[in-house]
Amino acid sequence: MNTTIKDDYFVYEEEIKKSRFICHLKRVGNEDEAREFINKIKKEHYKANHNCSAFTLGENQEIQRSSDDGEPSGTAGVPMLEVLKKREIINVVAVVTRYFGGVKLGAGGLIRAYAGSVAHALDEAPLVKIVEQQEIKINIDYSLFDNLNRFLDTQVLKLIDAQFTTEITGSIFVDLDKVDDILSQITESFNGKVSTSLGEKRFVEVDI
Repeated sequence: MNTTIKDDYFVYEEEIKKSRFICHLKRVGNEDEAREFINKIKKEHYKANHNCSAFTLGENQEIQRSSDDGEPSGTAGVPMLEVLKKREIINVVAVVTRYFGGVKLGAGGLIRAYAGSVAHALDEAPLVKIVEQQEIKINIDYSLFDNLNRFLDTQVLKLIDAQFTTEITGSIFVDLDKVDDILSQITESFNGKVSTSLGEKRFVEVDI
């Protein structure tokens, strides 16, 4: 299940051993947007010691990038990226700004701090899951319309783009993994008197 942040931008701040860690999450559509946001945060927080970053793009996280921005290699960007990967977050860039507070954390402490900053931000941010749905086109006689509406209500589905001509036509969108089951139920419930065909696919966002 792919997930992304619901809002365009979210920020979360915490203090770890006197250092300020500010995690900025931004929803992005491509690598240019991600890098533009990273540069924007760097300009806004130019007095910070580090602005480390990570982002994933694409339905299957095809693009993955990370930067330690001066922290010891592997202690910031990669741990941040791992959190995004494990949470199956897509099309989001995370920038963690660190204002050093005078207490060194060590490699293990840095890894926990940067990964934790992203994880805690994702715990607090409103998220949506991205679900692929299949359109099922429906043709039905007027005499069965009320029964169809009752059936759709029980399945929490809705007939859209309904056209009332010699018969009633419309579409429902069903989660991809439920298509076969819904088609079977329609056939069984209406004794084959409802004509169905597959249309286009779409992605929708559902609140988590």
